[in-house]
Amino acid sequence: MFATRTNWRLETNRVARALEEHRRSGKELFDLTASNPTTCGLAYPEEEILAALADPRGLVYRPESKGLREAREAVAEYYRGRQGFSGSIQQIDPERILLASGTSEAYSHIFRLLCEKGDEILVPAPSYPLFEFLADLADIRLVPYLLLYDHGWQIDFASLRAGLTPHSRAVLVVHPNNPTGSFVKPREAAELAEICAAREMAIVADEVFLDYTSGAASAKTFALQDAMLTFTLSGLSKISLLPQMKLAWTVVSGPEAVVQIAINRLEIIADTYLSPGTPIQLALPKFLSLRRSMQAQLQQRISTNLSFLDSMLRESNCLVRLDREGGWYVILRVPVTATDDILTVVLIERCSVLVHPGHFFNFSHDGYLVISLITPEHELQEGMRRLRKFFDE
Repeated sequence: MFATRTNWRLETNRVARALEEHRRSGKELFDLTASNPTTCGLAYPEEEILAALADPRGLVYRPESKGLREAREAVAEYYRGRQGFSGSIQQIDPERILLASGTSEAYSHIFRLLCEKGDEILVPAPSYPLFEFLADLADIRLVPYLLLYDHGWQIDFASLRAGLTPHSRAVLVVHPNNPTGSFVKPREAAELAEICAAREMAIVADEVFLDYTSGAASAKTFALQDAMLTFTLSGLSKISLLPQMKLAWTVVSGPEAVVQIAINRLEIIADTYLSPGTPIQLALPKFLSLRRSMQAQLQQRISTNLSFLDSMLRESNCLVRLDREGGWYVILRVPVTATDDILTVVLIERCSVLVHPGHFFNFSHDGYLVISLITPEHELQEGMRRLRKFFDE
C-alpha cells in the first residue's frame, strides 16, 4: 500500500526510550542539546515582531513564483558588502533569489531540478541527518565524503573524489558545518569548483549558520560564486532566530547562461507550490533588520558557555573539546568505553544529562558527543559539572 521511499525504521531507538522513561520519572534533566532559540530564554522584541505580521497588505493574496519582490530585495540587501571566495564584493540581483517555506523545501526543489531517480549528491560526514530523509523523498542517493580533524577540520578530497560516479550531480557543503563548526576554506572552495566544473556538477551550499563565527570577521559566502552553478541556502530560522516564521531562500549563482536555465526551471517548481505566505514575506525586511540585536544575544550566550566549558575542561583528565570556527555546537572527544548511543543512555540514567551521540551526526567512530552552546548558561554549567565528574571518576 505504501511507497518504499517512506519505509523508514519507525521504532523508538534506545536513546529516545531512555529519555522518555527519565521524563516519566519526574527527575530533573539537564538538556545540553538545545536547538530551538525561541525556548532558550532570549529576549525577543515581541511588539515589533507582531506588528510586522499585521501589515494589512497581507490580507490580499499576491502569488509570485519567486516570492514577493520586496522580500527578495531584503534578502539581496542581507548580502550587501559580503565577500565571495574570489574576494569579489557585489550586490546580488533579487531576480536570482527564490523564496521557500524553509531550507528543507529549498533542498527538495534543487534535488528535483538536478537529479533523476537514483542520482547521487555528495554530502559531508559528519553532518546533520536531515539530508537522509530529503534524499529518500527525492528518490536519490547520498554519498558521504569525509571531514577530517587534524588541527582543525578539513575536507578529505581523496574521499570526495573516490565517491564520484557518472550519477553524481552535486556536492553539498554546510558552511559552517553542523556540528563541527568548520568553514570551507578558500582553497577548498576553489578545489570544489574545479571538480564540479570538470564534471558539470553543481555546488549546494547550506549557509544557515553563516553569521555565527568565532572571530570578528564575516565569513565568505558561496552566494557570490561565479565559477560554476551554485545554490546557496539560508533563512530566518538561524539568521534572525525565528524558526517558527518558516521562510528561507535560495540564491542561484554561477555562469549567466546556466544560471538562467536553472532559475527558469526552479521558478516553475516554486510556482507549482507557492509555499511562503504573504504576511511573512511582507514582514521579511523587518525580521532581517532585527537579526543583529538577536544575534548579539546569542553570540554572548555562546561565548559565555564556551568560556565556562574551556575553564572546566582544563581541569578534566578525559574530556577534550575539538576546535570550532562557528555555528552553535561543540564536539567533545570522550573515552571509548561503549558505543556513543549506549554512552548517551548511561548519561541520561546516571547523570540526568542529555547530549547528542556522535552517531546522530554520522561520525564514523565512537568517542564523540555533541552539545549545544545556546543552552541556557545555568543548565549547561550544571550539566557539564556532572559530565566531568562522570568521566573523571
